[in-house]
Amino acid sequence: MNSPNNSCDVVVDINDITYRRRVLARESLADFIRHTIGLTGTHVGCEHGICGACTVKMNGMIVRSCLVLAVQADGQQIKTIEGIKASGEIDDLRAAFHENNAAQCGFCTPAMLITAAELLQNEKNPDRQRIRQFLSGNYCRCTGYQAIVDAVEQVALERGNV
Repeated sequence: MNSPNNSCDVVVDINDITYRRRVLARESLADFIRHTIGLTGTHVGCEHGICGACTVKMNGMIVRSCLVLAVQADGQQIKTIEGIKASGEIDDLRAAFHENNAAQCGFCTPAMLITAAELLQNEKNPDRQRIRQFLSGNYCRCTGYQAIVDAVEQVALERGNV
């Protein structure tokens, strides 16, 4: 429902918790997640959908939360890195990132983990080129990607995907 100050009521399921809030019509989902809900694992980088730092899952698909308005998330199911981590589904990826020194400053890491998990869930045999291609929408300024690709490849091999 719109009000004179351009705010709307939304009901959003984030990490299996339902939130009812009033948001400004122009507020991004990334800002809603970080500032209204307080889940800071979703990072904001470029605010143009290019860097990938704001990646979350909406209805099971990865999206750039800086490009989605909070009002567009009304009635949707969102998973952030906090929810995905709590489920245990990326424990092996997190361990491989640690072992391969694939997380240096950590700014890109939540989105890299979400994206890598999506790849490994949907593809049985990703080679190094495919891993690089799939992760190409997520910028990392520290590692040079080699360690990240090593970590994802390690998990693919351990899971028997390759």
